[in-house]
Order: sequence, then C-alpha cells, then structure tokens
Amino acid sequence: MAEPRPALTLLGRDGCHLCEDMRAALKPWGARFRFAVEEVDITGQAELEARYGWDIPVLLAGEAEICRHFLDAEALRDWINRNL
Repeated sequence: MAEPRPALTLLGRDGCHLCEDMRAALKPWGARFRFAVEEVDITGQAELEARYGWDIPVLLAGEAEICRHFLDAEALRDWINRNL
C-alpha cells in the first residue's frame, strides 16, 4: 500500500497570472520530490478573500506559509528537507 504523498495548498484565483506562474514553477518540484499540490480558488470564499484578497498566490503547508506572489525555491527546499 502506497503512503499518501505530502500535500501543499496553492491559494489563488482564475485569471491571476502570478498564480499561473507559481503553478507552473511548482510542477517540476512536485514531480521530482513527489508531493501533491491542492489548488484552492479563493473567489467566493469569504474567509480566504478577507485574509488574502489580491495578495496571492500563497503556497501553504497546512497553516504555515511557505511563500507568496512568487515561488521561493529556498523556502520550498527547506520544507522538502523537513518533510520528505
């Protein structure tokens, strides 16, 4: 039985070019280090919209923020080293 892969959450919204850029930048990392990325569109989610507004994308590990706006490779590598 395969162990579940660790997952990160990418908060964003449709039409956000920075969100698309971060999604694309995460793909090779996820493939190489075998973690999943759950994408959450914050549109219409009052709590998330109030917290983040247009301050997206945000990459989370649980409740902990890894980075926002642009993929921070060093912060992601730190998470990988601690969790994989």
